Amino acid sequence: MEVSKASIQKAVANNIISEQQGIALYNFFQEENQHTPSFTFTHILYYLGGLIAIGAMTLFMNLGWEQFGGAGIVFISMLYAGVGLKLANSFARKHLIIPAGICATFVVCLTPIAIYGAQQWLGLWPDDNTVFRQFHHRIKWLWLYMELGTLVTGLVVAWRYKYPFLIMPIAVTLWYISMDAVMLIIDHEDLWNSYTWQFRALVSMYFGALMTLLAFWVDIRTRNTADYAFWLYLFGVLAFWGGLTSQDSDSELSKFVYFCINLAMIGAGALLVRRVFVIFGALGCCLYLGHLASTVFEDSWLFPVALSAIGLGVVYSGIWWQKNEARITKSAQAILPKALQELLANKA
Repeated sequence: MEVSKASIQKAVANNIISEQQGIALYNFFQEENQHTPSFTFTHILYYLGGLIAIGAMTLFMNLGWEQFGGAGIVFISMLYAGVGLKLANSFARKHLIIPAGICATFVVCLTPIAIYGAQQWLGLWPDDNTVFRQFHHRIKWLWLYMELGTLVTGLVVAWRYKYPFLIMPIAVTLWYISMDAVMLIIDHEDLWNSYTWQFRALVSMYFGALMTLLAFWVDIRTRNTADYAFWLYLFGVLAFWGGLTSQDSDSELSKFVYFCINLAMIGAGALLVRRVFVIFGALGCCLYLGHLASTVFEDSWLFPVALSAIGLGVVYSGIWWQKNEARITKSAQAILPKALQELLANKA
């Protein structure tokens, strides 16, 4: 729960705390949360600058770098990495946690281009007009060496610096691996046929489920420290929901199961206080309701009426839940493992 200055001023106005206590409390929260990412102008500048630097060496790489050759690319990447590590250490000594984490993340994001350069330098890169600028928008098994190297580098740097933002390139890399690894076992010439598409969707769904479970494990293990699970949840849910939604079925039962899974995602998001579950779950529910409206009940005037009644029923359920939430939550949490109780208590 975020405590704002206005909330403290209201507490002072209602004589809950004194004005002096309000000032002291506000200053305490400001000091306590200065290293927690938030929507402040300072943090916006931090992340904007960091993402521009990271994007320059990843998403926005152009063919001009090819003229340096493999050895040149490796040398320049190592030079940039040295600068990034020096800045990360310098910021860490000054207790500037967010800039230090961004600089350490920048170093991890240099790994793919460095491995690409090394492969070119050693003559291991195939001569098929594939270049690094395609890394982020083409699915190819060739990228796996770069991704595995990035994964190892990310884990080492995250172990050394322990900044939550460092989990971002690790999560993105795991997501990329889930797509590129499939290319080792499918027919490249028939990439978009129905069977191949379904297989890729299944791999994405199962891999996303595993990543989400990993995020949950990390969430429990780090429940008393920083939020290391955010990026794993984001890309795990993205891969799972994308694979689930891409499944093709003519069965209305399967589509209803899809709807129920999305409802469960909304519930999980509310329980764990993770918006990513709620957002994708709500999208899935809307897709299912859209299917009912356009296909199953296309000519039925009763469907919008029934749907409106259901919607109002959900609103009423929310009112009922608000009145009974404390009692139900207390009873439900009492039977959970202690670690999960602590995690949910910290999210409250």
